[in-house]
Amino acid sequence: MRAHLLGWSLVAALLLEPVVEKALRLPHAWGIAQLLMPVIFAYTIIGLGLNIITGFTGLLNLGVAGFVAIGAYAYSMATSPIYPFQIGFWPGLGMATLVAAGIGAALSLPTMRLRGDYLAIVTLGFSEIIEDLLKNLAPITKGTTGIDPVPPPSLPGLDFTTAHTLDFYYLYLALAALAALIAYRLRQSRVGRGWVAVREDELAARASGVVAVRAKLSAFCWGSAFAGAGGALLVAQGGTSFDPDYYSFQQSIIVLSAVIVGGMGSIPGVLLGSALMFGLNSVVLVKLPWLMNAKYLLYGLTMILTMRFMPRGLVPVRETGKRPAPPGAVRAGA
Repeated sequence: MRAHLLGWSLVAALLLEPVVEKALRLPHAWGIAQLLMPVIFAYTIIGLGLNIITGFTGLLNLGVAGFVAIGAYAYSMATSPIYPFQIGFWPGLGMATLVAAGIGAALSLPTMRLRGDYLAIVTLGFSEIIEDLLKNLAPITKGTTGIDPVPPPSLPGLDFTTAHTLDFYYLYLALAALAALIAYRLRQSRVGRGWVAVREDELAARASGVVAVRAKLSAFCWGSAFAGAGGALLVAQGGTSFDPDYYSFQQSIIVLSAVIVGGMGSIPGVLLGSALMFGLNSVVLVKLPWLMNAKYLLYGLTMILTMRFMPRGLVPVRETGKRPAPPGAVRAGA
């Protein structure tokens, strides 16, 4: 009940945010609803994908930034006019999602027997490899300059040609809501129950008929697909694929922090955690540059306070009578 109430409260707050901003007569240069909130919505989708892998299935993934980069560059190369063939926004978004899902499946296949710290190191190494490839394949990816320009979304009756428009806000809000709905339906499905069973006790899950390999593979596919879609939305709103350094290990840590602060395995928690962590990064620190030097101090302090006073997150998931073990934890008898 608490999670549902919080979820609907978040939806109402997001729908009313442009109205409140206008009522408060904030300076137009702030552009919270027009420029910053779409970025938060894109990162919310990425966080939902990581929540499938780490929160639902218990697989510690430290390389989500690599899949964000894959989706971002797949969309950029499929839509940018500097390439010989261009497709529209929706086909490009679908292509970025599928490419990221396919590469996620390819990465998960040789790592099925890994867990805990070993899997975390593999995903971290994969993310670093992707970042270096994007820099070194300059004839294809344009190297450190990134791909520019990247066209914005296109929908009949809507104008995305200017940065200060609420069309980005409502489109990205709708896509984030759709992603949350998909994640919720997946969690309630047989596939989602298999994910949670693997997280709780893989040996017991296998004894109960759950195919652990298939569960992990599907979790990586779905989580990578969400991350790729979020990356495509980031570059569609930014107008560029960004420098490959944008998709660094720090990005993976911030996304993971949003999932942990909100509550691993909790969809409303991920929504709240993303709003807090990326709101801090995209709104507070941008508008208060004197705090920028203390950026990671604030992140670390947020994590410490959350783990000290609310170790299960701001919106803890209530699926079983016992507290879910953190990803990578060694269980008795394992």
